[in-house]
Amino acid sequence: MSSSLAGRVIVVTGSGRGLGREHALLLAREGASVVVNDLDEDGRGPAHDVVDEIHALGGEAVADSHSVTAWDSAAEIVGTAVSTYGRLDGVVCNAGFLRDRMLVNMSEAEWDDIIKVHQYGTFYMLRHAAEHWRGRHKAGEKVNASVVTTTAISGLHSNVGQVNYGGAKAAIALMTISASRELERYGVRVNAISPVAATRLTMGSPGSGQHMGSDDSMAPAHVSPLVAWLLSPECTSNSQVYGVFGRQIHRYTAWTPAESAHADEDWTVESVAAALRGWPDHYEPGFIPGIPQPTPAS
Repeated sequence: MSSSLAGRVIVVTGSGRGLGREHALLLAREGASVVVNDLDEDGRGPAHDVVDEIHALGGEAVADSHSVTAWDSAAEIVGTAVSTYGRLDGVVCNAGFLRDRMLVNMSEAEWDDIIKVHQYGTFYMLRHAAEHWRGRHKAGEKVNASVVTTTAISGLHSNVGQVNYGGAKAAIALMTISASRELERYGVRVNAISPVAATRLTMGSPGSGQHMGSDDSMAPAHVSPLVAWLLSPECTSNSQVYGVFGRQIHRYTAWTPAESAHADEDWTVESVAAALRGWPDHYEPGFIPGIPQPTPAS
């Protein structure tokens, strides 16, 4: 077992399978005590299996089955870390799923379900963890904590059929930057990752799933080293958004003006039309080459 995260207590939401499982396993290998959070569907959910794997590696972990989608329930996830290990040093907001649908066919439930688990779930975890760290800071302790949120290509570039998922993931990217600016005073760093990997979530997408499933570099384990580094007490990165897939890592910047116009007098409809003439009429999402885009459900 490595020791780069020795003594750290880290919560990973949605860590019973896929990316979250890989995060939890690597964090444990790096010496962290991990709260493996996932829903308990049948009395012994996948979180318990991951805990067993970690124990078999000689690591330390505890299972937690609270949902991130409710205020009090999310608080209990932080409570599991504190009651079991006496502290909390990091959170990975990973829980999520898809409800792809074209806008004209999307139901209210398909919108609400995605917003609850992704956007609300991230906010709740940030909020309750931040309260814990602020309390320790006010008590005179020097806090060195870290949060890793999870945005997505759909939130950074857009994708047809994912107005719900993309909207939530775009909000998470901005929430990450805003939270980092607020929590830095307490010794807390907040960064986001935009991962692409072959998981149950992506493998179910027509086209992209087949491609990623045949590419070993798209295994979810390739994403987790970045997560582990961002949670390390030696890392100084803050308010960053990283795209990560295979053997590539990209750093994103926030929205910036692409074109600008200036008027010497008050704008009129005619002067606006003249000033914007020649500007692009359509948004170009600029997808990263090499990443296949899914064909969304109708």
